Amino acid sequence: MAEKLRLMTVHAHPDDESSKGAASTARYVAEGHDVMVVTCTGGEAGSILNPAMDKPGVVENMPEIRRREMAEAAEILGVHHRWMGFVDSGLPEGDPPPPLPDGCFANQPLELPTEELVRIVREFRPHVLVTYDENGGYPHPDHVKCHEVSMAAFDAAGDPDRFPDAGEPWQPLKLYYGHGFSRRRMQLFHDSLLERGLESPYGEWLRKWDASRQDPYERVTTQVECADYFEVRDDALRAHATQIDPNSRWFAVPLDIQRSVWPTEEYELVRSLVDTTLPEDDLFTGVQERVHA
Repeated sequence: MAEKLRLMTVHAHPDDESSKGAASTARYVAEGHDVMVVTCTGGEAGSILNPAMDKPGVVENMPEIRRREMAEAAEILGVHHRWMGFVDSGLPEGDPPPPLPDGCFANQPLELPTEELVRIVREFRPHVLVTYDENGGYPHPDHVKCHEVSMAAFDAAGDPDRFPDAGEPWQPLKLYYGHGFSRRRMQLFHDSLLERGLESPYGEWLRKWDASRQDPYERVTTQVECADYFEVRDDALRAHATQIDPNSRWFAVPLDIQRSVWPTEEYELVRSLVDTTLPEDDLFTGVQERVHA
C-alpha cells in the first residue's frame, strides 16, 4: 500500500484552524490523507464574541470550554490535534500598548516552542507544513510568534544536530503560508451580495482598505479547490461557540455564491524540496511523485 501523505497546519489559537484553511484540510482528510492541526496556545485570553455564550461561568471556565470546542472542531474536520501547551498572549490594546503578560507564548525564547514543534513534526512526519506569513496573517503577537516558530521548526526538524532529544530527524518537503483574507475575494463577495439585493458586511472594510497596502492575493501561488467542504468548514467554525457568532459576517455569504464566485482556499509556497510548477492547485504537488517513486 502506498504511504499516506501527511499535512500539518500550525495555528496560534483554537478556532484559527477552522477560520483558515479548514475546507482544504477537510478535503484532504476525505481523500484519505492524514492531517494534523497543532495549536500553540489554549486561547485563554479570548473574549466571548458570541452574545449567546455571554452567560455565567463561561469567562471563568474559558480554558476548559475552549479545549472542548477545539475537540469538537477537530472531530468535525476529521483531523488529528495536538496542543503545544503555551499560554495565550492576548491582543494588547492602547497607545502605547501594555506589555505582554509574563510567561505568555509571544514572550517565550524562540528555542523553547521550536523544540516542542520539532518534537511534534518528528513524531507525525508531515510531508507539507502550513503556517502564517511574516505578519501572522494579522498582527496578533501569537500569530507572529507562530510564524517564527514554524519557520524555525521547518529548518530544524530534519537536522540531526538540532534538538537531538526531540526524536528522529524528519524533513518536511514543502512549506506554505495560508492566505485566507484578500481584498479581491472580499470585493467579489460584496458585489455578488449586492447583485442579489442582499446586504453586504464588506462595504466599510472595502472603503477603509489602504490603497497602498498589498492584497495578500498577489502572493498566492496555490489555490485548492474545496467548495464541497465549505459546510464542514462552517460546522467546525460554529463548534467554537464562544468565539463565533452564527449570525455574524462569517456566514453572510450564501454557500452557493461562495461556490460559484470563490470555490478555493489560497496558499503561498515558500519553500519546496520537490519539483513543482506554479501556479498549483494541490498542496501535495510534487510530493506524491517523490514519496511514491
